[in-house]
Amino acid sequence: MTGPVPTGYAPPSAPPSPPVRGWPRWLIVATLLWALLLAALTWLSVRDDGPTVREQRSLAQAGPVVDRTIGELVAAAGPDALVELAPPVVERGCRVTPFEDGGTLERVVEVRVVGEEPRALLDRIAEALPDRYRATVMLTREGTRLRADAGEFVTVRGQETEDATVRLTADTGCRPLGSGYRPTAVTGADAESAAVGAALRALGRPAVEGPELVAAPCPGGGSARTAWATAGPGSAATPTSAATVLAPLATGPALVDDPERYVYRAGPVAVQVHPVADPPTVTASTPCS
Repeated sequence: MTGPVPTGYAPPSAPPSPPVRGWPRWLIVATLLWALLLAALTWLSVRDDGPTVREQRSLAQAGPVVDRTIGELVAAAGPDALVELAPPVVERGCRVTPFEDGGTLERVVEVRVVGEEPRALLDRIAEALPDRYRATVMLTREGTRLRADAGEFVTVRGQETEDATVRLTADTGCRPLGSGYRPTAVTGADAESAAVGAALRALGRPAVEGPELVAAPCPGGGSARTAWATAGPGSAATPTSAATVLAPLATGPALVDDPERYVYRAGPVAVQVHPVADPPTVTASTPCS
């Protein structure tokens, strides 16, 4: 129990609070300068540096890389190659991140050189590609495979198909869509379109619609081109009848004549007929010169 406070004495009190001090002005200035420096370095990195992961480059940005890659693959196969450039395939619905949808772009070209084995063709293509591709050919359980890196996260694969043709693929993997892939308009394909039309008329099955045109830029200028068309209604042509009716259109003897395809040249254009496909298809192509 406390007693009375003696007269003349002040009651005890808590110790005085220390004075509140702010940051030194020099520290505030240094922090602001450091933040400005980091912002400037970040802006320069985004502007000048290449992407460090695939997710930093959209499908719209990767599309020209894929197109250029297909042209370089065709050029590596050589001017005598029989090529078929397939239409580009864009698939949406993949996941770039758990919160962002994306898409993939794949382009395919099938290549055959008369008298050259597919393994030798794969080796030659790998050697002819620029060094930056780091192309290699290896024997796997699935057969001979070509692997290469076209840069900017575009993957190149090559393999032998069942009909002794080499299939070459350039693939973006899953990317943000951006503005989407926009293929370059195909020009200068009059000869290819005319050759496809002539073959279909000879087969008695003209296409319902005009041929689909596909192209890729060649490294030395110009472009590799393919015109695709599907045969319209009519009597199915057997391989023998196909060879008979198409021979008058050829410049020289047939290049390939087997049950799966009939190939001939109409001037500089190589025409490939797939008579047993369902429905039959016809393509006319010009490689890189």
